[in-house]
Amino acid sequence: MNEIALAGEPVETALATPAPGLSAAARERIRRSVPESTRRAYAGDWRRFTSWCAEAGRDPLGTATADMAETLAEYAAHLAGAGKAPSTIERALAAIATAHRTAGLDRPDLTLARAVLRDYRRERAGAGHRVTKASPITITALRAMVDQLDLATAAGLRDRALLVLGFALGARRSELAALDLHDLTDTDDGLLVRIRTSKTDRDSTGRDVALPYGVHPETCPVRTARAWLATLASNGRNAGPVFVRIDRHDTLGRTPHGRGAPDGRLTGQAVALIVRRAAIRAALEPAAAWSGHSLRRGFATETYRAGADPLRIARHGGWKDGSATLLGYVEEVDKWSANPLVKVGL
Repeated sequence: MNEIALAGEPVETALATPAPGLSAAARERIRRSVPESTRRAYAGDWRRFTSWCAEAGRDPLGTATADMAETLAEYAAHLAGAGKAPSTIERALAAIATAHRTAGLDRPDLTLARAVLRDYRRERAGAGHRVTKASPITITALRAMVDQLDLATAAGLRDRALLVLGFALGARRSELAALDLHDLTDTDDGLLVRIRTSKTDRDSTGRDVALPYGVHPETCPVRTARAWLATLASNGRNAGPVFVRIDRHDTLGRTPHGRGAPDGRLTGQAVALIVRRAAIRAALEPAAAWSGHSLRRGFATETYRAGADPLRIARHGGWKDGSATLLGYVEEVDKWSANPLVKVGL
């Protein structure tokens, strides 16, 4: 029996099969080298694939190249027929390929499956489907969201700090959730924030992000962070996560029968819920796709609109130099402000 069957979690490492004789400690470090959210998503994708294979009478770990290529093409067609998003199908194929590597098998041929996916994308485009993107939070929207918070409560102070710091850092929701108190340094010039690791920083080199004082006290990164840190300190929290759960009684951290990390740390999903809840309370456009990523996208578009250098924006927010994603956000601004038709005299 191969290692996948024994482990029961074929995509836990998302890496090539460890060499024989690897210690349990080394295996655990390899497992943890992949973000938990990725492991969880891939594990779900693999379970669904193996279930489909069982019903279809196909081998999920087929070693025959042609047979496996056909299986993956059929599975891609199955997901397309179920109306799954192309990005969901892409991730499923990546999870299956990872499972094969983890089992010590060659990477499966995805040529036919990708052909199915290309046709499906074309079909959806013809039907008017568009890729759903997180709506960017503008400065005006951020102020409206903060204005609706009850700053007499710990929850209100936390949510304000989360929204403002999330925007000011251009942070991913996972980066916000991972912040610890020792990552924040108060200086004469403002707040220095250490992002220890991120999606594009696989070696955890880290980056230091400088947040200067803002013009408006209610959306100033330094003042809003200080107010929240003071609340944490008054509750005996001088170490550990910056952003923690708060129950309906305004109690910080884990409740006796609560779920989640013992230190009360918010998850990335909780960050997204806080953003969406604040957007709804501020009566922002309800059809918009508000999410944790809205803060990051808003930072990119608003700072570029204000004249910031794209390279400085990228390094502040942790995008790779020349990031296609960041260039897409910049284009959202340029398509109007730098439109080639503006001065032709139409």
